[in-house]
Amino acid sequence: MDVPQVDSMLNHIRKNWTESVLPSLCDFIRIPAQSPSFDPDWEARGELDQAIELFSSWLDTLGIDDMSYSVHRIPGRTPVLLVDVPGTGSGDVLFYSHLDKQPPVTDLWSEGKHPFDPVFEAPYLYGRGSVDDGYGGYLCALAVQTLRFHGIPHPRCRFLIETCEESGSFDLPPYLDALSEEIGTPDLVVVLDSGAGDYENIWVTESLRGLVAGTLKVEVSSEGVHSGLAGGIIPETFRIARNLISRVEDSSTGEILVPELHVEIDESLRKRAERIVAVLGESVWSEFPMLEGVKPQVTDPVEVVLNGNWRPALAVIGANGFPSTADGGNVLRPFSEFSLSFRIPPGVDSDLALEAIKKVLEANPPHGAKVTFSPFVGADGFRAPPIHPSIDSALNQAAQHLYGENWMPLFEGGTIPFLSMMQNRFPDASFLVTGSMGPDGNAHGPDEKLHVPASENLTLAISLALNALSEG
Repeated sequence: MDVPQVDSMLNHIRKNWTESVLPSLCDFIRIPAQSPSFDPDWEARGELDQAIELFSSWLDTLGIDDMSYSVHRIPGRTPVLLVDVPGTGSGDVLFYSHLDKQPPVTDLWSEGKHPFDPVFEAPYLYGRGSVDDGYGGYLCALAVQTLRFHGIPHPRCRFLIETCEESGSFDLPPYLDALSEEIGTPDLVVVLDSGAGDYENIWVTESLRGLVAGTLKVEVSSEGVHSGLAGGIIPETFRIARNLISRVEDSSTGEILVPELHVEIDESLRKRAERIVAVLGESVWSEFPMLEGVKPQVTDPVEVVLNGNWRPALAVIGANGFPSTADGGNVLRPFSEFSLSFRIPPGVDSDLALEAIKKVLEANPPHGAKVTFSPFVGADGFRAPPIHPSIDSALNQAAQHLYGENWMPLFEGGTIPFLSMMQNRFPDASFLVTGSMGPDGNAHGPDEKLHVPASENLTLAISLALNALSEG
C-alpha cells in the first residue's frame, strides 16, 4: 500500500477517534459493569446489558450498511454480542474483546480521578475499563470501517464480545458451542486484550503463561493447645507447610522444582528475549514498585524476561488458620492453610501440572500430619503460531510508517483463558494478539488509563493486517 493512502487512513482514524470513539468510550467508562464474580447482582443491575447497548448504538454510527449484530443470552449467564461484517475480499477474521470490568478501588485513585468519571489528559483517557478492554471493540470496528471508507478490500469480520472475561470467561464456552455456526471457522483471531512494552512500537504478544492454583492444608490436632505444654511434642503446622512448599520451590532462588511445570527455552526464545531487552532495557524490572535496595530475583535483564514469561513461578496468595499479630496467643494452632498460585509457561498442561504438584505435596507428610492439596484453578498458557508472511509484512509497514522500526514481539506473564480456549477450538487459525496496555496503563488498579495516540496507531496496524489477509 502506498504512503499517501496509508496517510489518508491514519488521518481518518485519528479524526474518528477524536470525534466518535472517545465520546462513546467515555460513556462506557461511566457504566460500572462489574464482572459477575465481583457483582452477584449483575443480572438485576443490568449494567452489562447497558454496556452492550452502548457499544451497539455506536456501531450504528459507522455507516457500514451490511453490518449486522445480535445479543445472545443463555439463562443465568452473562450476555455476549456477535457482530458480522461481510467481507469485500477473501478471508475470515474473528475479533475478540470484552466489556465487563474489574472492581473500582475508588479510594486509591489520584485526586481529580474516579473510576467511573472519565478524564482525558493528553495522551491518556482515565477510567475503569478504558484499557481493559473497553477500547478493543471500538478500535477493531474502526479498523474495518477505515478500510470500507477507502474502498480497500477486507475479509469477513465477526466480533465476539463477552461480559465475563474478568471472571475467567467461565460463561464463554457454552456460547462458543451454541454459536459455533455463526462464529464460523476463522483464518485469523484478533485479540485486543493484551499489552505493549512501550508506546513507541507496535507490539505483538507471542505468549502468555497459564495458571494453576490450589489450597495446601496441614492439620495435626483437633484443637489448639497451649504451646508451653505441647511445644516440641505436637509438630508445628507452619513448619510442616514450609517444609512441603520447599519441595516445590527452592526457598533460596525461587526456582520451581517440579519438572512437569517447565518447558525447554530454546535459542529462538532467548533471541527474542534479547530483542525485547534491547528496546526496553532494565525497565523490564525497574518499572515494578520494589522498595529501595530490593533487587529482582535474577539480575540479567534477559533472564528477567524469561523468568517472568517462560518459567514457572509461585506466589502464596492467601492463608487461613492464623490470628492477627495483635491477637496471637501462645497456642499451637491445629492447622495452617495456604493458597498457592503457580504461573506456568505455555506448553505445560495445567491438569498434569496440578497432578504433579498434588503428588509432591501430599507424599510422605512429615510426622504423619494430614496434608491435602485441593486444586481450584487450572488454565493453560498460550503460544501464538507464526504470523502469516503477508500479515507480518503489513505490520512491519505500519510500524515503519509510524515509528521507523519493525514490529516488536512481546511475552506476557499473565493469563488470558480465552486464548487457549480459542486455540484449542481453532487449531488451524493464526492469532494476532496485541493491545495498547502499556507499562503504566494500570489495568485493574487505580488510575487505569488508555494511551490514545498509541491506540490510534494500532488501529492503522490492524487495518493494514486485515487488508493483507484479504489479498493474501
